[in-house]
Amino acid sequence: MPLVPYDPFGIMRRDAGSFPSFPRLFDDQWFDEHFVSMPRIRVDVRESQNEVIVTAEIPGLEKKEDVNITVHDNHLHLSGKIERMDEQKDENIHRMERYYGQFSRTVPLPTAVDEAGAKASYRNGVLEVRIPKTQKQIGRRIDVNFH
Repeated sequence: MPLVPYDPFGIMRRDAGSFPSFPRLFDDQWFDEHFVSMPRIRVDVRESQNEVIVTAEIPGLEKKEDVNITVHDNHLHLSGKIERMDEQKDENIHRMERYYGQFSRTVPLPTAVDEAGAKASYRNGVLEVRIPKTQKQIGRRIDVNFH
């Protein structure tokens, strides 16, 4: 008899669509919409031969003071705020999906970087951070002496 890993929540994930009153508890989008007050900033992390490039979607920034970017211990930390510019008090709002307020995201970087050489640019709602790689070695191989 083959061993099969037990998944106690598998039935809920599988059958959630057949029960209209049963929410998709394991759907990230549903969870974010109902329990997370801060949006999840979507990022791409890639590296070239000389640098690590992080691209983040952050629509709605108006000025550079609205975003804070730091690099520390091979982690990139993005935080800031998106302000609502055109709030109307006399209108009935039927749907509100765009996010306004504080945001934060920390991204681990795939290799050692030179924090001092980081540069960032923002265009059309996309933030791009370029961080040069460092040549210093983070770890080293240790040989074992067998007797």
